[in-house]
Amino acid sequence: MKKSIELIDLFLDSLWSESGLSENTLSAYGSDLTIFAKWLKHKALLDVSERDIGLFLESRYKAGIGSRSSARILSSLRRFYGYLQRQGSIEIDPTVLIAAPRVGKILPVSLSEADVELLLDAPEITSVLGFRDKVMLELLYATGLRVTELIGLKFAQVSFRQGLVRVIGKGNKERLVPVGEQALDWLEQYVAGVREDILSGRQSDWLFVTQRGTGMTRQAFWYIIKRYAHKSGINKTLSPHTLRHAFATHLLNHGADLRVVQLLLGHSNLATTQIYTHIAQERLKQLHAEFHPRG
Repeated sequence: MKKSIELIDLFLDSLWSESGLSENTLSAYGSDLTIFAKWLKHKALLDVSERDIGLFLESRYKAGIGSRSSARILSSLRRFYGYLQRQGSIEIDPTVLIAAPRVGKILPVSLSEADVELLLDAPEITSVLGFRDKVMLELLYATGLRVTELIGLKFAQVSFRQGLVRVIGKGNKERLVPVGEQALDWLEQYVAGVREDILSGRQSDWLFVTQRGTGMTRQAFWYIIKRYAHKSGINKTLSPHTLRHAFATHLLNHGADLRVVQLLLGHSNLATTQIYTHIAQERLKQLHAEFHPRG
């Protein structure tokens, strides 16, 4: 097992240096490969056959583990054994002929425009932290940023004159995202005074700061979203990603081109964005049923 862990660490180091993947993505790869290595018990990762991987996937199916999780692990194994083959450590990639488990499309939870208004109005803007929360929610909905991109924003990444934020997304890819007038106005007010009040004389490069003067964590912002959802009476399981989904869905509902939404979200593949068209189509069906004389 020790040698397997060392091999996995070398693979992760290679991924980090070559692809610049995020810590979360690298952690997911490491977790997937460790699960497989533990399942193998005394067999080395270098000695794995196609049959071993088939039996591993079969064991997960019998244990009731979802196909989406198994498909993700198989994807990790494909990348791992592809790396070993390129390095000359193995001659044959044992994943080549393995078929991926069939995974159905899961439509993300989205909010109506009325729900979004309720959520954005939930923070108490008379307090500095409530004002900060309001601005974060406004910016998240206005730009469709990933939560890691939002909390990772530095002060220098915002251009108030141009109304843009410069975002460093997955794989260290950079994109420029426009900010709407309302969100920009809230952001300017936050930067003009509230942010300094929270910092109380301390210095920080982070755009959104905590009372300790540090940047906000993903977990802390997740809690903020849930708290305001409860306060506004939204009976849905929300996460920071929900506003990203709402951003994409509402753009499409109002006629935005799918490729424009793809660029704004920072998706490298249009197929990733196309899941939102299903939501937009459902919305069209609802409107048709509600307003058409023979709906």
